[in-house]
Amino acid sequence: MAVEEMESAEESTGARAEATVTTAQKLYSIAPGYTVNVRSGPGTQYRVVRTLAVGSKVPIFCQRPGETISGPYGTTNIWDNIKVGEYVSDAFVKTGSDGYVAPRCS
Repeated sequence: MAVEEMESAEESTGARAEATVTTAQKLYSIAPGYTVNVRSGPGTQYRVVRTLAVGSKVPIFCQRPGETISGPYGTTNIWDNIKVGEYVSDAFVKTGSDGYVAPRCS
């Protein structure tokens, strides 16, 4: 969950207004017992950006086709965009579906 606080002050009165905006994003579990490489694109030919620890949960902002990968949740060519420039194979993410669960990345 991301929370942003915005503050503005009126210098003439010293009054202060605050607003809180909350955005909820569903998180999906990485397969139990696995560390998962996060790549810069949808395939193993892309560089490893970081590695997710065992027990990690990730958001899926969008999905795109890429290299076909086999993992604990089957064989798929779907790659999940978990952050700008970061992808993991859907074969390692428990989405509860064999298909797309998020919009396709543009």
